[in-house]
Amino acid sequence: VLQSGKKRQRRLSSSVWANYDFLDEPDKDGNLVCKCKRCGITYNANSKNGTGNLVRHVKNCKMRTFRDVGQMLLSKSTSSLELRMPKFDADEFRELLAAAIVRHDLPFQFVEYDGIKKCFSYLHPDFKSVARNTIKADILKMYKRDKENMRVDLGEVSGRISLTSDCWTSITTDGYISLTAHYVDKYWCLQKRIINFCFMAPPHTGVHLSDHVFSLLKEWGIKKKIFSLTLDNASSNDVFAENLRGELDLVCEGDFFHVRCCAYILNLIVQDGLKEINDAVVKVRETVKYCKGSQARKQRFLSCVKHVELQPGKGLKQDVPTRWNSTFLTLENALYYKKALIHFQKVDANYVHCPSIDEWSRVEKIFSFFKSVL
Repeated sequence: VLQSGKKRQRRLSSSVWANYDFLDEPDKDGNLVCKCKRCGITYNANSKNGTGNLVRHVKNCKMRTFRDVGQMLLSKSTSSLELRMPKFDADEFRELLAAAIVRHDLPFQFVEYDGIKKCFSYLHPDFKSVARNTIKADILKMYKRDKENMRVDLGEVSGRISLTSDCWTSITTDGYISLTAHYVDKYWCLQKRIINFCFMAPPHTGVHLSDHVFSLLKEWGIKKKIFSLTLDNASSNDVFAENLRGELDLVCEGDFFHVRCCAYILNLIVQDGLKEINDAVVKVRETVKYCKGSQARKQRFLSCVKHVELQPGKGLKQDVPTRWNSTFLTLENALYYKKALIHFQKVDANYVHCPSIDEWSRVEKIFSFFKSVL
């Protein structure tokens, strides 16, 4: 109890008090009074009355703005709440913005969108918009910095590094090569890093490939740390691996250097097997193409699915013939909708690709084989 005889005011712990100022003079009944910082309306501030009415007013205040959301921070120096604007670090903001553009595959022009600039300005008054060329330069700096950090990490690898590589041609006939490093770090954790994904000028011969990859390994400083290189069965890769073997410092004279991709070999085996039973698989592929060929067919197929009381969410999937695992998914979904497809054949005279009973049986056997090797 204070000397004046009045009870000590309870310590204010609710964040709602940051929206009010206390008046020096009590009201006519001697109660403590607070005033809204925005609209000036007054309320009884005695602690025994609680803060429910104060919270409701903050939510419904006509003068309320959202600019101060997140700025009501508890002061570390005192036990009271105070209105404080957090420090804005422009460099850190640009770093986060560049990382977001890379991660979500956004265009550089994203930073110049009027709506985005208004959002950023609303969040903090110190925000200064940046141009797309500026953010592009920031991303290049980030790339160079991370590349240097990765070079340091690879240099600290105490063991050997295994590589995987592949080449392909894009739809625009541009050639590309990828190079991935696999290694065990100092904490005995397996790490995988894509160290190169770049344009590969023609010709894609074994000699040209070996020269290009060797220059990449020298750039990373790991040409003396290589253990193995895994490639697919392309004919040029034999020359590629043999030429590169002679340039590197390998263990066991390079006997374990060239590794053939088991997934690629398995795909070749499966594709050869599919040729022997191709008719049934082709009918399933044509079925998927037909059912997805127009909106009317899609609706007709969904009606058949509903008729046989199956779930429509699974859907028919079209496969990539050279990827047997995608063929597995195609057959799996086709078998699920087997009854619907049989009914679809009855209601659509133009649907002529439905497998026969014998072919459905073969599809089930193919699917079971695929499932056993996955």
